[in-house]
Amino acid sequence: MIALRPPAPGDLGWIVQRHGALYAAEQGWDHRFEGVVAGVVSDYVKTHDPAREACWIAEHEGQKVGSILLARESDAVGRLRLLLVEPSARGLGVGQALIAACLGFARDAGYAEVVLWTQANLLPARKLYAAAGFVLEDSWPYDGFGADLVSESWRLRF
Repeated sequence: MIALRPPAPGDLGWIVQRHGALYAAEQGWDHRFEGVVAGVVSDYVKTHDPAREACWIAEHEGQKVGSILLARESDAVGRLRLLLVEPSARGLGVGQALIAACLGFARDAGYAEVVLWTQANLLPARKLYAAAGFVLEDSWPYDGFGADLVSESWRLRF
């Protein structure tokens, strides 16, 4: 069973650490990616509006296995950030549960749409986004933390 909860002390650091370590191991991304994640977490903490923004930690059998964050982009637009599913929990529905929680919160918060930024090589995440109704809007070459990356912008209108 997958349980979702708000972050507790230490969880935001875990999000940064796991993103850095996991994406280095699986994608070969360098330290700049961990810096991007740290910046997203820092911005979330500095400007957090609990009525419009939220973060979830997924647990399975008492272990942290995933994360997602919804940040305010504008009054009408929320931004899905930092979806992560640990390799040990892939295939258990963690990603779908996290995305569903994020989108449900976004609807309840009054957003008209949710956007996200990802990389074209992250095929499992892209599949989850498409299944949730997101549409790919744009793509461009990106040299931020790995070789030959293609960034993508996706959008879901409610």
